[in-house]
Amino acid sequence: MDVKLFRVINLLSGRYLVIDKSMILISNKIKFVFFFILVILLFRKRNGFIEAVVSIVITLFMHFITKLFYFKPRPFIDRRVRILTPSKFDSSFPSKHTLLTFAVSTIVLFYQRTVGSIMLGFSVLTGLSRIWVGHHYPSDIAGSAVLGSFTSTIIHKLLKISKRK
Repeated sequence: MDVKLFRVINLLSGRYLVIDKSMILISNKIKFVFFFILVILLFRKRNGFIEAVVSIVITLFMHFITKLFYFKPRPFIDRRVRILTPSKFDSSFPSKHTLLTFAVSTIVLFYQRTVGSIMLGFSVLTGLSRIWVGHHYPSDIAGSAVLGSFTSTIIHKLLKISKRK
């Protein structure tokens, strides 16, 4: 199922120049939009900024640990796929791009519902773009989305509890 869904999405790449360029842009540059929003959060919602930074650090640590103990070959290693941008040959799971975007957007969602919802949409697009450019399977994206959101939710709840004491 994972490979079939990957093929459905990835086979569309290389056919539509505007969409291909958009997916490459989203895949590689959306992190700057998220960084800009984090800077704004620093000045408007300091607690949200702190939670986002803590969530990013823990998420990156989990990413590092997962990569040490689990290897899943990227789609272009096992099969013939369309690759729109070069990629590392490391493990496909978890997707760092998707992990971080979901982690940040989940924290922002707790503080600014509208902006957080828009960011979640961008997070979904980021995940889709990673499949489109040929770097990840859909299960990598789904797992990363759940992991990033779950981590941020736990961080938010833990920091909220510690502030009450």
